[in-house]
Amino acid sequence: MNNKIIGIIGGMGPEATANLYMKIIKATKVEKDQDHFRVIIDSNPKIPDRTAAILQNGESPVEEMVKTGRNLEKLGVDVALIPCNTAHYFIDEVQSQLSIPILNALEEMNKYIKESFPEITKIGLLATSGTIKTGLYKKFIMDVEILVPHPTSQEEKVMKAIYGDNGIKAGNTGDEPMELLRSASNELIESGAELIIAGCTEIGLALKPHHISKPLIDPMDVVAEVVVKK
Repeated sequence: MNNKIIGIIGGMGPEATANLYMKIIKATKVEKDQDHFRVIIDSNPKIPDRTAAILQNGESPVEEMVKTGRNLEKLGVDVALIPCNTAHYFIDEVQSQLSIPILNALEEMNKYIKESFPEITKIGLLATSGTIKTGLYKKFIMDVEILVPHPTSQEEKVMKAIYGDNGIKAGNTGDEPMELLRSASNELIESGAELIIAGCTEIGLALKPHHISKPLIDPMDVVAEVVVKK
């Protein structure tokens, strides 16, 4: 029986939160409803923007993330997940103020790549400018070369696909953001990337593995599989 309770420190963003919940459902092998894990979600979209906090000295998301995590603590959650790659920049600070463990999606993604793609030497990263600037992925993947988009492509393709007026955070997961992300991916592949990491949770809402010629790895797929197995 799957008697442990999974919590999601959500709202970053709301659709990415719902998508992570669906990934957990799909990763759980069941025969009936009662075989699923209990999942408690606090979708708190009032958590300040993580990229703005990193790049523009905006309001820190830590306080609201901790409040959200404490709500989950009160409800008896055994382990928490964060459905936002960029928010992992703050994970140690948040974890230090919570008693429940937070499963680090980037750590688990690194383990998965090492096990599943041991020969890989170059990885392409699609992520927010905040994630790229902090070198967050280099903290967890240190023995391969990480390729990032040219600054122009980063702003006009990746960030536009995520934050643009017709972007994913505005509710559009259709062709326009997908084509922008596919174009940025292809540039990385042409530069030698052997796989692409969807390093922002919103990216996986629009860009799918069949859209590009190399493997596309979404850390949220990985962490969903891991939390179910653990």
